[in-house]
Amino acid sequence: MKVKTKTKKTKIVVVTGTPGTGKTTLAKKLSKFLNYELITYKNIISKKKLFESYDEERKCKIVDVKKLNKHVLELIKKANNETVEGIIIDSHLSHYFPKNSVGMCVVTKCKLKTLQGRLKKRRYNAKKVRENLDCEIFDVCLTEAEEKGHKCMLVDTSTRYNTKTIASKIIKNLKTPGLRGNYKKV
Repeated sequence: MKVKTKTKKTKIVVVTGTPGTGKTTLAKKLSKFLNYELITYKNIISKKKLFESYDEERKCKIVDVKKLNKHVLELIKKANNETVEGIIIDSHLSHYFPKNSVGMCVVTKCKLKTLQGRLKKRRYNAKKVRENLDCEIFDVCLTEAEEKGHKCMLVDTSTRYNTKTIASKIIKNLKTPGLRGNYKKV
């Protein structure tokens, strides 16, 4: 008699949001707190040359999302064969990752004045600051994540937040199979 072994499925949490809203800071804290591996798209895009061109005006790479997702899926397959409990994916593009592979989509937000200050600190030009403020005003990342069918949790990073509380909510929601809907503010 053959014994059927269950393949381990690594838990995937994507952290997305407008640039400057605190994605990377939150992703690093969650990764450390949950003991999950951290994948930062920015690093992979550059190392693996997963971009089509460079936008001189915006000073950014134009990413080939299909190639990027394919590469990250390979990393996840590898993780499923190892002892990796979970993975946090950090990027303003992470909500484009296939929803059937994602357990939770965390969307970071912050007050516009806070965002403007953070972007100016990064030395973004006025046009790029305006473009990112518009993305935040119109909830572009949240809207796109919801349109892709992700289970979303909204985190406001304007003020100090409790990583333990956020991590607890993520774990609870990852353990609830088939749960859908949006968790509007933590």
